Amino acid sequence: MTAPVVTVTGGPVPRGEEILTTDALRFVADLQRRFGGRRTELLAKRREKYAEIARTGRLDFLPETRGIREADWTVAEAPPKLRDRRVEITGPADRKMTINALNSGAKVWLADFEDASAPTWHNVIAHQRNLVDAYERRVDFATAEGKEYRLKPDDELATVVMRPRGWHLDERHVLVDGTPVSGALLDFGLYFFHNAARLLARGSGPYFYLPKTESHLEARLWNDVFNHAQDVLGIPRGTIRATVLIETIPAAFEMDEILYELRDHASGLNAGRWDYLFSIVKNFRDAGEAFVLPDRNAVTMTAPFMRAYTELLVKTCHRRGAYAIGGMSAVIPSRRDAAANAAALAKVRDDKDREADDGFDGSWVAHPDLVPVCRAAFDAVLGDRPHQLDRQRPDVEVTADDLLDVASAGGSTTSGGLHNAVGVGLRYLEAWLRGHGAVAVFGLMEDVATAEISRSQVWQWVHNGVVLSDTGEKVTTELVRRLVTEELGSLREEFGDTAFDGGRWADARDLFLKVALADDFADFLTVPGCALLD
Repeated sequence: MTAPVVTVTGGPVPRGEEILTTDALRFVADLQRRFGGRRTELLAKRREKYAEIARTGRLDFLPETRGIREADWTVAEAPPKLRDRRVEITGPADRKMTINALNSGAKVWLADFEDASAPTWHNVIAHQRNLVDAYERRVDFATAEGKEYRLKPDDELATVVMRPRGWHLDERHVLVDGTPVSGALLDFGLYFFHNAARLLARGSGPYFYLPKTESHLEARLWNDVFNHAQDVLGIPRGTIRATVLIETIPAAFEMDEILYELRDHASGLNAGRWDYLFSIVKNFRDAGEAFVLPDRNAVTMTAPFMRAYTELLVKTCHRRGAYAIGGMSAVIPSRRDAAANAAALAKVRDDKDREADDGFDGSWVAHPDLVPVCRAAFDAVLGDRPHQLDRQRPDVEVTADDLLDVASAGGSTTSGGLHNAVGVGLRYLEAWLRGHGAVAVFGLMEDVATAEISRSQVWQWVHNGVVLSDTGEKVTTELVRRLVTEELGSLREEFGDTAFDGGRWADARDLFLKVALADDFADFLTVPGCALLD
């Protein structure tokens, strides 16, 4: 077989040649050639699944894998660095966040190349470089104002769990045999090639979060990628460990199967709450009123269908010896407003207390100031224990109807909820188009997942003719367009003409309207969005 032809079309990135070495690109190209075809087939299967759900309005546990669900088996024991995960912080691997996250006091840092990172070419490569520098302890830097950022001693640093992009995204700046490489394989391949040996030498290992998984067959593909990558670099199989985000409604019906496919590499599952809601809208967009969600902020984790999902996750994980990791607390503490800060911390505390009491082994936060709050919640339940795998939750019995009872959310659709969806969508997308993946909006740390739920709810409300409960106004295309225009006018007043015109508000407007109002629902806003990135 001829060697793969690799073409890099992205522009220069400082010290990018250290990442884009000939051997590293050859390694990525080999992954693409071996597994790219299967990835394409699985993406086609997703579309077949969407069509089936649209036809039947139904999802259920797979009859053909009943044997896996009923059998007794466990995943591999967690390595030492992943045995205590009571608090995890998330964020992109830019220079400042790399230091702050590693120093945060969290047990784990999810170094995000996915929803919290806008995949500009610069970010894709610079963030890989930052992680290498972190492992070599040369990531320290100073701002123009003279503020210095330095790493704490190694034994005080968080363990890195890297999240590559999902299977659905291409990386158009790298072609293998003339075809764009899978973003997932590029992110994973470059990170694993450069850091696997480094991490093992440091007493850690190559650990990953796997996003947007929709089936056990997609988990099987990852497992095969892991085995091949380890074999090529001479690293023992099972060294890689992966935590899978259960952030799609189809995956909620295949948790056992996903862990089984990855059992030699699996370390847990995570409850990705915002993408989960987005997935419900996407999969049941044509299923009628019973699947129409109310205002985003009205859908809490105590809604029966959300509790069914999270409790099933804990039960499944602990039965299989895997860790159950709770969802994101996106609240941003205020260092200027004591009352607002107290309210924010109380919300986070309640959320983390609930997760710890339900049996989760740890949870996510988006800000270093929230690490102590999350730690305290889990310390109160765990004490000196590293986890609570012994909580098997035999009391939990979840049916397909429980997972699909979206109407149990209650709540209503209001003018405030619609305004919030438009405001979050526009503000986030404008920042994302400028290369920022984690963005503070209305007191929350937003990422692609929350932009997805914002635009998908607008789409759902328009296409279902939802009437706003407080005004009696019907949500229409014309109403949304008017709100977008008004919001942009307010933003111009807020920022001033020069700053507004220097932003990417027109592109953000066009992208939001495209993915929120088009007749055909875009599976992911990032697919058309990436064409607008540098």
